[in-house]
Amino acid sequence: MALKVYLAGPEVFLPNAREALDRKIAMAKRYGFTPVSPGDLAVPDTETRRERGVAISAINELLMTSADLIIANLTPFRGVSADVGTVFELGFMCARGCPAFAFSNISRNHFERVSDLHRGQIHLGEDGRHRGPDGLSLENFDMTDNLMLDGGIAARGGVIITQEVPPDRLFLDLTAFETCLKLAADKLLKTAIGA
Repeated sequence: MALKVYLAGPEVFLPNAREALDRKIAMAKRYGFTPVSPGDLAVPDTETRRERGVAISAINELLMTSADLIIANLTPFRGVSADVGTVFELGFMCARGCPAFAFSNISRNHFERVSDLHRGQIHLGEDGRHRGPDGLSLENFDMTDNLMLDGGIAARGGVIITQEVPPDRLFLDLTAFETCLKLAADKLLKTAIGA
């Protein structure tokens, strides 16, 4: 039986969301996985927008509970960090003890991106920590995103693949995603069949 991989990422917000998700689904199948992703199940009719949001959340948790591992798109979304929904999903799967892999189509690390946000106005505080003009400290661990994301993935035997793509391909380029699929297949599928 094929392992189920949860495909997390902000692609659901794209104008061509269904097409983008279907591309990832097809690739996951080619590598021997059974893919599950947001948007796989129909959302029931609700009376309010809030009820609809809660229903979508419940569906995604159900999908994640059915999955054996996660591949998360951590490309910064609407800011310097990954999409918050994707971050929740990654944490959910890590808490379940599932193998975790991730990718980002931006290669600059989290510290560099926050430094860019502050236009380079970063200083070393008296406590030895880097601080922005607002006085708040910055993580400076040469990590893709917040240390809990990098650390959670590493603790579960996964990796984060980064690459730099043109801005118009930020959420469409699947080269790093495919590398995650290859690594996950090599590590998990061969182990599952005793190869």
